[in-house]
Amino acid sequence: MRPRVVFVHGVGGPRDRVGELASWTDALASGMRGAGHSDVADALSGGEVDRAFVYYGDLFRPAQSQGSTVEIVDAESAELVLELLDEVLAGLSEPLPDVPAGEREATRAEILAHARAELLPHPQEQGTMAAVRRALNAATTVLSMRLFRGLGQWAAPKLMVRDLGQVARYLARREPDRAGRTLDTVIRDRVTEQCAPGSTVLVAHSLGTVVTWEALHERPSPVQLLVTMGSPLGMRTVVWPRLVPRPPCTPERVRAWLNFYDPDDPVAVRHRLEDDFGPNSAQVRPDSRRVDSVGLWVHPAVLYLAQPGVAGPIAETLRAALAGER
Repeated sequence: MRPRVVFVHGVGGPRDRVGELASWTDALASGMRGAGHSDVADALSGGEVDRAFVYYGDLFRPAQSQGSTVEIVDAESAELVLELLDEVLAGLSEPLPDVPAGEREATRAEILAHARAELLPHPQEQGTMAAVRRALNAATTVLSMRLFRGLGQWAAPKLMVRDLGQVARYLARREPDRAGRTLDTVIRDRVTEQCAPGSTVLVAHSLGTVVTWEALHERPSPVQLLVTMGSPLGMRTVVWPRLVPRPPCTPERVRAWLNFYDPDDPVAVRHRLEDDFGPNSAQVRPDSRRVDSVGLWVHPAVLYLAQPGVAGPIAETLRAALAGER
């Protein structure tokens, strides 16, 4: 069987599946070359390795949507957005480098305290839109200050709330389709469709790490290496307590699990997953490793994949698979 790499994306707007597959592949190949695995990079880019990109972003929006609106459908999801935003704000503890040293701690603390206060419920305000307004107000407070303008794709409050809303809607496990399947189930099905009859390497990013972890438990598929990047799996307030199954552990047929985080990534709030996930029967546990990207917004998947420390272990796994095929 040919080696196979499956990529699973995270939150965000509409994506071009073909373009994303190309950009993720190019970033991974670049990282492999940086790690001294040019031969595997050539095999990856040259077609000796099967590649697939799992896309599920269309499931979060109506067909007519342009992808920039806040699409939170019920009060439970709205409240989850508030909890997620609070945990993200709480995790923004390190000062950014473009602020004078004497101003950093006090200014940041004041901004975060004000933003988190805006998340609290107001008298006589109830319902989904009230919670959405509170989230938008808090996001506006944070993103309007130069301290936090490096939050990249969250250049607008609506985008920040939209993305957190996708996580909330997945975890709410509601929104049945015409066949009666819930949104989270349909999303996981797209992952398992690409994994059958098995994958050499499964690379998941952001919300995709939650989807992939649950999919591998639901329909176990053999995976030589599971790679998670910029993962919210360790978020103790919202994500970790809602994972299925419980208690959280490594999926049974995963032979190795590497979890990569950048300390400046606001999504990877609790990055040491080995503290919160038990082993499978083969005693495989997540192995969390730090990477450091250049720039203020370090969450994008392609930045992780281009890191030699991330791409190197993937190349080693693929090399072994290529050798077995030959």
